[in-house]
Amino acid sequence: MREPLSKTYAPREFEERIYSSWCEGGYFAPSGDRRAPAYTIVIPPPNITGQLHMGHALDNTLQDILIRYKRMQGYDTLWVPGTDHASIATEAKIVEAMRKEGLTKEAVGREEFLRRAWAWKDKYAGRIVEQLKKMGASCDWSRERFTLDEGCSRAVREVFVRLYDKGLIYRGERIINWCPKCLTSLSDAEVEYQDQAGHFWHIRYPLTDGSGSIELATTRPETLLGDTAVAVNPGDERYRHLVGKTLRLPLVGREIPVIADEYVEADFGTGAVKITPAHDPNDFEVGQRHGLPIENVMTPDAKITDDYPAYAGMDRYAARKAIVADLEAGGYLARVENYTHSVGTCYRCGTTVEPRVSLQWFVKMAPLAAPAIEAVRGGEVRFVPERFEKNYLRWMENIRDWCISRQLWWGHRIPAFYCDECGKTVITKDDAALCPACGKPMRQDPDTLDTWFSSALWPFSTLGWPDDTDDLRRYYPTSSLVTGYDIITFWVSRMIFSGLAYTGKAPFDTVVIHGLVRDAQGRKMSKSLGNGIDPLEIIDKYGADALRFALASGNSPGNDMRFSDEKIEAARNFANKLWNAARFALLYLPEDDDTPPALPDAARLAPEDKWLLAHYRRTVAAVRDNLDRYEIGIALSEIYDFVWDIFCDWYVELSKSRLADAGSDGAAVARATLTWVLTGILKLLHPYMPFITEEIYQSLPHDAPSIMIARYPAPQDVEDFGTEATDFDRVIRAIGAVRARRAEMNVPPSRRANVYLKTAYPASFAGAEPFFVKLAGAASLSIVDAYDAKDAVSIITDAATLYIPLSDMVDPAKERARLEGELKKVREGIARTEAKLSNEGFVSKAPAAVVEAERERLAKMKATEAGLVASIETIAQA
Repeated sequence: MREPLSKTYAPREFEERIYSSWCEGGYFAPSGDRRAPAYTIVIPPPNITGQLHMGHALDNTLQDILIRYKRMQGYDTLWVPGTDHASIATEAKIVEAMRKEGLTKEAVGREEFLRRAWAWKDKYAGRIVEQLKKMGASCDWSRERFTLDEGCSRAVREVFVRLYDKGLIYRGERIINWCPKCLTSLSDAEVEYQDQAGHFWHIRYPLTDGSGSIELATTRPETLLGDTAVAVNPGDERYRHLVGKTLRLPLVGREIPVIADEYVEADFGTGAVKITPAHDPNDFEVGQRHGLPIENVMTPDAKITDDYPAYAGMDRYAARKAIVADLEAGGYLARVENYTHSVGTCYRCGTTVEPRVSLQWFVKMAPLAAPAIEAVRGGEVRFVPERFEKNYLRWMENIRDWCISRQLWWGHRIPAFYCDECGKTVITKDDAALCPACGKPMRQDPDTLDTWFSSALWPFSTLGWPDDTDDLRRYYPTSSLVTGYDIITFWVSRMIFSGLAYTGKAPFDTVVIHGLVRDAQGRKMSKSLGNGIDPLEIIDKYGADALRFALASGNSPGNDMRFSDEKIEAARNFANKLWNAARFALLYLPEDDDTPPALPDAARLAPEDKWLLAHYRRTVAAVRDNLDRYEIGIALSEIYDFVWDIFCDWYVELSKSRLADAGSDGAAVARATLTWVLTGILKLLHPYMPFITEEIYQSLPHDAPSIMIARYPAPQDVEDFGTEATDFDRVIRAIGAVRARRAEMNVPPSRRANVYLKTAYPASFAGAEPFFVKLAGAASLSIVDAYDAKDAVSIITDAATLYIPLSDMVDPAKERARLEGELKKVREGIARTEAKLSNEGFVSKAPAAVVEAERERLAKMKATEAGLVASIETIAQA
C-alpha cells in the first residue's frame, strides 16, 4: 500500500509517526532466525546526569548505522540499550540539588538520599531514552537495562565474591588517588593529567649533628609536614657519607633519616628527594621498602590536620603559601624556580587529586590483565583503527591494582559485612549477614563500588549472566563495540579482562573507535567556551536525518570531527535533493501501481540506463566494502556522490525526454529504471537517514512492509554494464566540459552552437548528438578527424577535443588569456605530482593503488597540457 508524499520535505511531519510505526511493527527486536548469523551491539550506557550531548549523538548514530546495515543484510541483530548510574557524577548532581534546598547527605540520611537518587534516575534515564528515540535509535527497548537494576546488581555481587574467593580482591591501606571535592577515592584511570605552571622550591634540611644540610626541591612544600625521610641514590658519591645520618625537619622539628634507594635519580634536581609516604605514590613504595612511618597531614577535604597547629584548618594552597613564607623566614628556603609539571585531576570535577593513604578495596590486576593483553596481541579482539591497540596495551602492560571502593552512597554497595563484636568479616551475595562466629548481626561496608566495576560486566550482565540464558548463548560474545578513544582505559580494557575472566570469552571481536565532536574551529565543546550544541535543537530545526548525516559525513575511525552550520545545512540540502528526485519519479508512476519495480531486459535499456546502472553497481560495492571496514564516512560519501551527481544532476535530466513520451516503450523503460534505482538508493541510505528513506519508500511500490527489513542492495542485483558505462562516461564528461565552458563565457542558454568533436573513441560518441543538443546547448554535433581551430573555442577532456566557433561568442584575446591561465594550473599540478612520484618514500610506502592513481592522474594532466598548448597555438595563428 503506497502512501502519498507531501510536496515539501518537512521532517517534523513524519519522523515521530515513523518511529512509532517501527516500534509497533516490532522491527527493533531480533528476528529470531537461528539460521542467520547473530550480530550484537551493547550501547555504551549514557550517564543519568542530564541529557545527551553531541558526543552521544555521534556514538549512537554510528551504532545505529551498523545495526541497521546488518539487519538489512539478514543478520539476527540485537542492540541492547541502557543507562549507567554514574556514581560520582550523579551523586554530585543530587548533592548540589540538595544544597539549594539547604540540605546535606548527612542531614537526610542514606535511605532518604537513595530515594532521591532513584527519583533522579527515573526522571533522567527516561529523558535520555526519549532523546535516543528522537535520533532514530533502533534499540530493542524491551531489553533496556540499567547498571543498578536487579540483574546487573546480581552480576556485580557474583563477580565480587568470585574474585574475593580467588584472592583477587583484598582490602588494605595503600596510597590511592583522592578527590578532595567529590570526597572519594579514584582509580588510576579516573585521573586526568594536565600540564600546570608551578615552582620548584629548593629547601635546606639541616643535619642533626650540625655538620651541614641537604638541599632538595619540591613542587608541593605543604607536604613537608608529612616527611619521614630524605632519600638519595645509593650510587651517588655526593651523599654516600650521609646515608644513615638524620636530619631535622624544617618547621616541624621531627628527626628523619637519610636513606638510600634506587628510586632516586641522581642526575635529576639536587639528587636528593623528600619522602612523604602518606602523600605520594612513589614515596609510599619507598616507605614500604624501608619501614618508614606514615604521617597523614591532610583531612579528606585537603585541609591541614590539627596535628600541625600553625597551619591547622588551612586549605592546602593557603598552607603552601604560609609554609613557604615560614621557610623563607627561617632561612630554610634556598631558591625558587619556575617549573611546568603534569598534575593529576579528577576526571569528573577537575579538582587536583591528592594522593592519600587510605583503607580501601582493591582488585589484583596482574593475573586478570595477562589474558586480556594476549587477546588483543593474538587478534581475538581488534581495534579499528589499529593504532589504538598501542594505547590499550601500554595501559594494560603497566597496570596497577585497581582501587574499587568509593566513599559514596549511590552505587553498588560493597558486599562485605563486619562483626563489631568479634571482628569477623564476611563476603556474601546476600543483602544481610549474621556473624558465623558469634551469631550477631553484621554491619555492611558503607562504601560503594567504582562505577566501572559494574560497567565492565555490561556486555554479558545485560544478557542474563550469571545465568545460562538463551540470550547469553545466542548473542554473546557481542560483535562490535563503538566508543570514543577517551574511555579505552576506563571501560574497554575492563570489559575485555572481565569477559575473559568470567565467561571465558572476549566480550566482542571489534572495537570501533571514534573521536570527539569539536566545533567549527576545532575546539572541544565545553560550557566554559559556550560552544556546545544541543542535538535536540538541531533535530527540531533540521530533522534527525540531517543531524545523523552531518555526524557521519567525513567521519573517519579514531579521528576528531568538526561540526558546523555548513555541515548541517549541506545535510538538509541533500535531503531536499532526494525528496525532490522522489517527487519527480512519482510524477510518472500511476497512482494504482503497487508492483515493486523490476529492471527491464538489458536489450531494452538505453545507453544512459546502462550508464546509471553501472555506476549504481559500483556504488553499492563501494558502500558495502567501506561499511564492512567501518569506513562509515567514506561509504556515505559514495552514496552522496552517486545520488547528487549521477542520479539527480544527470540521469533525471537524461530521462525527461523519454518519460515525456507517455505510452512509449522508452518511457516505460526509463520509468522502471528510475524507480528501481531510486528504491536501491533509499535502501543504501537507510542506515544513515532512516526517516526520510522510510517515508519515500512507503510512497513507492515496495517489496517489504518497512524499509528497515528490506534486503540491503548487493552488486549482483544488476548486470555489469561496465563497457557501456565507460563509453557514456566520455559523453557525460564532454557535455559537462561544454556546459562549464559556456558558463565561464556567460553564453546564454538560448544561444546554440555547432559542436565539432575530435576523439580517439568515435564509437563512444556515436548517437550522442541528442544529449549534446538537450544538455550542452548544441545546435548539432559533428565527429571529425581534424578541425581548423581558427576562430574556435577549444575544450579538452581526457577522451576528446571539442571545438565551438568563436564568432559572436567570445573575445579571442580573453579566450587565449583564459587558456594560458588554465595551462599554468595544469603545469603546477604536473610539477606537484611528478615531485610526489619521484619521492622514493611515497612510492615505497603508499598503497600500490594510490601510487597508480597518481600515475594515471599525471598522464591525464599531460594529455590536457598538450591539448591546451595546441589550442593556444591555434588562437595565436588565427
